Amino acid sequence: MAAIVYVNCDGNAEQVIEFYSEALNAIEVKKVRFGDIPQDPNYPMPENELNMIMESSLEFVGGKIMMSDILPSMKAATGELVQGNNILISLVIDDKQKLEQYFNGLSLGGHVIMPLSNYPWSSCFGMLVDRFGVNWKFNSDADQFLNNVISNKQ
Repeated sequence: MAAIVYVNCDGNAEQVIEFYSEALNAIEVKKVRFGDIPQDPNYPMPENELNMIMESSLEFVGGKIMMSDILPSMKAATGELVQGNNILISLVIDDKQKLEQYFNGLSLGGHVIMPLSNYPWSSCFGMLVDRFGVNWKFNSDADQFLNNVISNKQ
């Protein structure tokens, strides 16, 4: 089973996809723009929204992220997008070199909260906020920590 993180963007999904693709060495990137699907002639989309990202997925070693733009014309229904700590993407990867590579790539232009280091709960853990305001957590052995704590409680 896999959890897929979904990031809503405020008209900048194209930039977000490009940045994450590079930082995470994406294996596959898929994107569909609103203009790629048939339009209802009775309800034409504004020209500026047709090039926005309707749905995208970015696959990389260790996971998958999906993204889309929130259309300005839909904000009356969806509300304004709030960036920040409402989204946290957690990468749990045993390969510490890959984890460090992802951490370094995503920290560009962002803010490191906890440097990637050895902590009591993980041999390789770190936290950062990337340049788009998304919070990231990195952990090389979260499952081992959880299993150890749970087995010690029994």
